[in-house]
Amino acid sequence: MTTRLNVLEAQPEAYQAMLGLERYLATSPLPKRTLELVKLRASQINGCAFCVDMHSHDLRADDETDERLFSVVTWREAPWFTPAERAALALTEQATRLDPQGVTDEVWTEATEHYDPPTLAALVTAIATINAWNRFGVALRLEPGSQRKGAATASV
Repeated sequence: MTTRLNVLEAQPEAYQAMLGLERYLATSPLPKRTLELVKLRASQINGCAFCVDMHSHDLRADDETDERLFSVVTWREAPWFTPAERAALALTEQATRLDPQGVTDEVWTEATEHYDPPTLAALVTAIATINAWNRFGVALRLEPGSQRKGAATASV
């Protein structure tokens, strides 16, 4: 599979705008581990191999356990996740899939029980941002692992 386009080269302003969201998220009140779990789960749902690879490696670099990493896709059945992480993952799934009912009141209420308004705003921003990155990754056929190789295809 060949990467179709490098947005950084073709439209650097667009890429920099996306990086602005990432800079915000890096300093937001959302716990880093939760942020990475959200990125991984949305990327799994969206079938973005580039982002699944990247965020799996990012979690490993942050000393995530194999049990948790391997269980993100089945987080409901796995005992490794905190109630707050479960709330974030549930919100991620519903906001990523966007079923006709959208995000249910039940899932939203659960999230509000674990996150204050500034952190919840960061969580929603994280979900929206990773979904946008996934659209780049899938549409452009970004090569998994290319960001570790330093290849030109690593840039959206």
